[in-house]
Amino acid sequence: MSKLEIRDLQVSVKLPEGELKPILHGVTLTVESGQTHAIMGPNGSGKSTLAYSIAGHPKYEITGGEVLLDGQDVLAMSVDERARAGLFLAMQYPVEVPGVSVANFLRTSKTAIDGEAPKLRTWAAELKGSMEKLGMDPAFAQRNVNEGFSGGEKKRHEIVQLELLKPKIAILDETDSGLDVDALRVVSEGVNRVKDTNDMGVLLITHYTRILRYIKPDFVHVFVAGRIVEEGGPELAQKLEDEGYKRYGADAEAAVAAA
Repeated sequence: MSKLEIRDLQVSVKLPEGELKPILHGVTLTVESGQTHAIMGPNGSGKSTLAYSIAGHPKYEITGGEVLLDGQDVLAMSVDERARAGLFLAMQYPVEVPGVSVANFLRTSKTAIDGEAPKLRTWAAELKGSMEKLGMDPAFAQRNVNEGFSGGEKKRHEIVQLELLKPKIAILDETDSGLDVDALRVVSEGVNRVKDTNDMGVLLITHYTRILRYIKPDFVHVFVAGRIVEEGGPELAQKLEDEGYKRYGADAEAAVAAA
């Protein structure tokens, strides 16, 4: 069993003029193995800031609180140490890496996490099998990472990474963004397969409920103005679908202003 504990996390972003702008105002959340937590909220509410802060993006400055993975201080780790410890971030907009093939990228990542290189013959079969399950042509393994990939191909590639690297906790930042109905189903099935196989914990960030029809959340957290304003089970997602976020707006903004 693994556990990601986020305790009273406060995060600011550094503006061009050097000032710090507070974004997160004390976020507390725990994700355990086998659980799926959905974070839902409007644009600009700080959902992606939470994801990138946990992953170690240098743009964000931690001003308070702590993040623990199995009792270890995540915030004291470098970005690569966080990955080796078992954290995985699927980005909303996966970046291109010219000059590095998918196959080399994945094998190098696997070697860094496991501390030893996987056997080539076994690895090649695992990579091919994972790509085929996600509807990717295995020929993509020889292409540069995400270069010339469609939005759906980039997201499928991230789930291939997820399946092969086997993290303890996966943070999925708007994985449904830019996916058509068929791609959404395939990607969601991939996430469910990895979760069920490896007892992985999932922190799923999304605007919409459509992905939650495929990836069933155990818990739903409503994120507004840099903090969690309501929590519940799967029924809360349907409530948001029916009513939207407007009813949280004034109260949430007032609470942040008073903090």
